[in-house]
Amino acid sequence: MVGGSKLSSYMTGEREPPPIAKLLGMRLVEFAEGAATFELDVDGRLYNPMGTLHGGILCDLADAAMGFAWASTLGEGETFTTIELKINFFKPVFTGRLRASAKLVKRGRTIGMAQCDVLDEKGSLVARVSSTLMTLRGEKAAGR
Repeated sequence: MVGGSKLSSYMTGEREPPPIAKLLGMRLVEFAEGAATFELDVDGRLYNPMGTLHGGILCDLADAAMGFAWASTLGEGETFTTIELKINFFKPVFTGRLRASAKLVKRGRTIGMAQCDVLDEKGSLVARVSSTLMTLRGEKAAGR
């Protein structure tokens, strides 16, 4: 679990969170091989024009959790990308802390699937998200 050792440094503060996590205020709160949980405190700065949490923010939160779950399984020299994401919204969010818990559903050598439930402070399901991810190796992992 090469990826896992890197992920723990985010929780201890040894590494800066990814820029999007800092911008939105998302925090990695736990992870294990094939699983990760992020939290986000919702306030007005993240609202859409209707005065509720913007759906894209929920996507970002779940995508981060699923991405870290996938990253926890990567080997040396591997990276990954999300190639598809689907979200079902169940209720609006105005304020409070959200918890996005992700786990791998299927991990193939290159392609797999993750799922994430986003819950509010009362444990009520806000959104369910699924994602298809792809491991990149060699020149693709280096962005070439």
